[in-house]
Amino acid sequence: MARIAGVDLPNKKRMEYALTYIFGIGHTTSIKILNDIGMSLDKRVNELTEDEIATINVELRNYVIEGDLRRQVAMDIKGLMDLGSYRGLRHRRGLPVRGQKTKTNARTRKGKKKTVGAKAK
Repeated sequence: MARIAGVDLPNKKRMEYALTYIFGIGHTTSIKILNDIGMSLDKRVNELTEDEIATINVELRNYVIEGDLRRQVAMDIKGLMDLGSYRGLRHRRGLPVRGQKTKTNARTRKGKKKTVGAKAK
């Protein structure tokens, strides 16, 4: 397993898909990274040399990934909550943020159903 940006990439995968295991890098970005360093998309992770791993790590310094990205997203959400914006209030209450209805659905955000009033079946 090659370790790039603190993430173990699976050996048998092609590089264009293996890079997507890094938080903050999707398929399009992985293709762009590989084209920028001139590496084939067909190359497998177990075929990488130490020099190629080093060049990928150098190229990834141009992107916000993993811990820094998670921290940035958390700070953005905290900023919304501190502002008292509508989106911040929805985050604070644990309700859907993007306008979904909550009368019947939204169980992922709200958690397990709490029956009120009538006896649960």
